[in-house]
Formats: sequence, C-alpha cells, structure tokens
Amino acid sequence: MQVYTLFEGTYSVDATKKFVPFDSTIHSFKDRPASLFINVQPFLVELQNDLVLFDTGLGFSDEQGELILHKNIRNAGFDPTDVTKVLMSHLHFDHSGGMIHNQGNKLELSFPDAEYIINRGEWEMAFSTKSSSYHTDIFDFVQRNAQIEFVEGDGQLNEAISYEFTGAHTPNHQVFLLTEGNQKVFFGGDVLPEPEELVKNFIAKYDFDGRKAMELRKEFGKRAAEENWECLFYHGKSAATGFVDEIEGGFKIR
Repeated sequence: MQVYTLFEGTYSVDATKKFVPFDSTIHSFKDRPASLFINVQPFLVELQNDLVLFDTGLGFSDEQGELILHKNIRNAGFDPTDVTKVLMSHLHFDHSGGMIHNQGNKLELSFPDAEYIINRGEWEMAFSTKSSSYHTDIFDFVQRNAQIEFVEGDGQLNEAISYEFTGAHTPNHQVFLLTEGNQKVFFGGDVLPEPEELVKNFIAKYDFDGRKAMELRKEFGKRAAEENWECLFYHGKSAATGFVDEIEGGFKIR
C-alpha cells in the first residue's frame, strides 16, 4: 500500500467562505484580515486491487487550465482514469469541488471510471441545507453522470476498505480505514484534519459538534497508537501524514 499526498495549495478563508490562494512568498497575512489559513491536500492510495482517492479538493485549475488534482495524480505516476474509488468524508466545497471540472467550457466528471462513495445522510443534507459550504450544482452533475454508492453507518466496502460514521464535523461525516497486510491507513477527514488538533486537544468552532469531534480525535488517537495507523491529515500544515504515539497527558506525531 502506497500513499501519495496531492497538495492543492494553501488558502485563506474569511466569513464569506471564499477560498483564495495564499503563497507566503508573495502574499501578506495582513492583507487577509479575519481569515483562516488552511492547506488542502487530498490523498491517493494504491492498494493491490484499487486506486483510491480520499476527497477531491477545491477543484481549482492551474494557469494552463489543467485541474491541479489531475496534475498531481499524473506526477504521482498515474492517470486520473486509473482511480477506481473516490471516498468522500463529507461534501463541504473544499472537499468536494474537484468531483467535477470544466474541460473546454464543458463540465466533466473528474474521475469518470471511479465509484463515488458518499454517506447517504450527507448527500441528502447537502440538498436541503442553506449552508454555503455545499455547492449543489456539483452534486446535480455528479448525480446525473457518476457511479455513486451511498453508504450508511459503519461497514466494509471490501476486505481492504472500511468506513465508520462519526458525525461531529458535519451531522453525517464519515472516516475510512484501509488495511492491507500489516499496513493500516486512516483518513479522518475533518474530524482529524490536522495533527495539531490531536496534540493540542481543543474544541473547534467550525465543527457541527465540537465536543464530540474532540472526543473522537482522542478515541482515534488511541486506536492509531495501538494499531500503528498511518494517519492522513487533509488540512495538515506541519505534517501531511504521520504515526501517533500516546504519551502522558496526550499524543505526539512522528
């Protein structure tokens, strides 16, 4: 099992929830007042029988018009059509924007040969909520054109891929664990988006249920330490991936 980090970039986000590219070498923090600065990095994982993508980023393109996510997948040695499963933790725009893209002024699925794995409750809520974090034009297109498997609760897609319902960040958020031989890879989506959230153990205001998310992080941290999971941090700044050690009073990442 091989993990590839598909770094899409660093962005500032203000109250309007608009994601603006940020490069500290040319941009100034003071010009982005009241902004949250985040990294966005989906992950590609090569399994024996699947090539899986964890979440799809913002779906931004480079100056040549190529989807950044596609370019990163090619740089990893694959073609976007090689992806067999797109595993969605939830459907906020910074995780789902890359499900589709514009190609020559025509909308296309970013991964036409893949199966999109989505929590059914998250999908239904995306169409019913008034939150600007969900872009239903994306989901309308996906619904008409993609292979979708809706899942609920906890379960197994196959011997290597399991999913677990968490809620907490959104009411219907889910996480994934890949197992192949002695390797275990955990994708916690936005329940465990950064190593700092596990190490510092705090309640985040941007979670639907911040206290539950904090408790889940501690639970996953313990399991990660006990079972030697490699954890993938979608918004991680200090580290994109890492292993967890439980220490007195908390956790550390190595």
